[in-house]
Amino acid sequence: MRDRKKAEERAKELVSRMTLEEKAEQLKYDAPAIPRLGVPAYNWWNEALHGVARAGVATVFPQAIGMAAAFDTSLMEEAGKVISEEGRAKYNEYSAQGDRDIYKGLTFWSPNVNIFRDPRWGRGHETYGEDPYLTGELGKAFVEGLQGDGEYLKAAACAKHFAVHSGPEALRHQFDARVSPKDLRETYLPAFEKLVKEAEVEAVMGAYNRTNGEPCCGSTTLIRDILRGEWEFEGHFVSDCWAIRDFHTHHMVTDTAEESAAMALKAGCDVNCGNTYLHLLKACEQGLITEEDITAAAERLFTTRFLLGLFDETEYDRIGLDRVECSEHLAVADRAAAESVVLLKNDGILPLQRAELRTIGVVGPNANSRAALIGNYHGTASRYITVLEGIQDAVGDSARVYYSEGCHLFRDKVEDLSSMPDRISEARAVAGYSDVVILCLGLDETLEGEEGDTGNSYASGDKADLLLPKPQRELLEAVAETGKPMILINMTGSAMDLRFAQEHCAAVLQAWYPGARGGKVIADILFGEISPSGKLPVTFYKDTEELPPFEDYSMKGRTYRYLTGEPLYPFGYGLTYGDVQLKDVACGGRRAVQGGEISLSSQAELSVEALMVNNSDMALQEVVQVYIRADSAHAAPHGRLCGFARVALDRGESRTVTVPLDKDALTVVNDRGEKLVDSDSFAVSVGFGQPDERTKALTGRECLEFTLKLSRP
Repeated sequence: MRDRKKAEERAKELVSRMTLEEKAEQLKYDAPAIPRLGVPAYNWWNEALHGVARAGVATVFPQAIGMAAAFDTSLMEEAGKVISEEGRAKYNEYSAQGDRDIYKGLTFWSPNVNIFRDPRWGRGHETYGEDPYLTGELGKAFVEGLQGDGEYLKAAACAKHFAVHSGPEALRHQFDARVSPKDLRETYLPAFEKLVKEAEVEAVMGAYNRTNGEPCCGSTTLIRDILRGEWEFEGHFVSDCWAIRDFHTHHMVTDTAEESAAMALKAGCDVNCGNTYLHLLKACEQGLITEEDITAAAERLFTTRFLLGLFDETEYDRIGLDRVECSEHLAVADRAAAESVVLLKNDGILPLQRAELRTIGVVGPNANSRAALIGNYHGTASRYITVLEGIQDAVGDSARVYYSEGCHLFRDKVEDLSSMPDRISEARAVAGYSDVVILCLGLDETLEGEEGDTGNSYASGDKADLLLPKPQRELLEAVAETGKPMILINMTGSAMDLRFAQEHCAAVLQAWYPGARGGKVIADILFGEISPSGKLPVTFYKDTEELPPFEDYSMKGRTYRYLTGEPLYPFGYGLTYGDVQLKDVACGGRRAVQGGEISLSSQAELSVEALMVNNSDMALQEVVQVYIRADSAHAAPHGRLCGFARVALDRGESRTVTVPLDKDALTVVNDRGEKLVDSDSFAVSVGFGQPDERTKALTGRECLEFTLKLSRP
């Protein structure tokens, strides 16, 4: 186990030998070397949402929202392990050459555990979806995999963006997210709390916006009172990039850079990603902060560097470049891609039978797009496999594969001198020659992403609505008019309005951004080598008309827990190619029956066991989900996810599985933000999705629902 106390003592001793100026310089993200003390330069800024990013070749996993669709904590831990292994390899190789540039350190600013509360948010695909429990469980597993369990931290994870942050991107530098105590404690903070208390995440990053009037990177409520006080966080805190400058330039809560630097430092922000901490010495001269404030931050930062073993010989020093994008790591990425794809509709056309197909049409701007594979904050792969390439490789010479781009991703035409739309006729022709058309539509990081991020076509990165770009809608309608069977592969990081596809396509797959070689896995799914098994980590709404204003941070009317209308595709929904059934469900060791009642004497007895039976002639994976709603005025109208388990079953296999449940499964949060158990009766649902009517209609299945009675003294 890591010895934080020893690391703290070493940090204090080292910092005690620094001058005030040297200490202040160490609080910048690009901390300079101190040769006289043997301290090398260190750049704190590195990224690893779904693979080591922006530092050359790395294993590129599906974007975070895709991995969330797997509902698989073991997968997230494995992904974290791969990333830390490759991060160490790069650090070892680069630092040996004296290269200590940005993106080459061991402090990864991942994961993003903000709640994807609104499908218009451009950065939502960096998150694990809309549910606090799912987000916390997946984030915890990722952090544990990334940081490891050795004598030293293998890498340092960072929970971001603290807190109450999910757009609008265009307003984030000046926006004040107003949130009730209930929503704060029930929705926006639980994942952060879990990563701090249970995963011992080493760092937390603040958000750009204000929360209830306080800028998040200088909030005494968030950083000092909750994070360091209530949760006893011992790691370091980092600002989002140039967020502290926003204090005086956009939020207008301070007048000068010195005041902004002082506000952030005194609240507990240790690292400034930006340049406002260049004013720390002046702030000290003006009496806004003390040398002790600077010393405390420097000590926390060097504690992390000692925990990483950056001044010692460690068990990780021999990890070399041969571990980067090795076959073992690529296999984990393939597993992630396979588990992430969600089958939204299938009228029986899937899986495709090779022997029955002479011609296949592959159409759409994302069919042969590398950008549609990788999302944002990505690394570089040595090889990419697009959907078109995956299908071509899968069929070989057994069928002719026709291809048409069909349209530009969002512009009216592909060629500047052409008349618009200039690829529709080719797409129609391809459809005419094809036994089946595989239509690859969606977005990429140039249409949804971070405000001002590299390559972002629209300054904000948010979506104005849930519609596919107009050229793609026209392409979809044109191909539908040919009457040929259509399979839609939607490659987006967020929920879209897929009502036309649901009505006119024989099958619909949500593929997210599946990773550098995701095209191969998608082809394997199309041809039945793998059964799709992903579940939606977000609600797919019919349109934005049923949503509250984007700027409204109240949870009323948002996500599956508080939705008032009927969704197009519900949270937790996803089909497979086979038939897995739940039998002999038990809760607390007592058998559950449909509509029945189970009494338990204490919350400690709470657990769910189920016999799963695969009645199919192929291996399958399914995700058991448990939803609980307290009989309380404070409970979310539709209950909440309290447990899940991904289970792999061979054909014909039966297995009893235990679904671990949230330790707070029976609690609610009242209007004062207090967590409590105020009911003795709870509606429990166990199944492969929610117990809502839309899921029943789409799957033709019902969950097992029963009442749990808690006997308390």
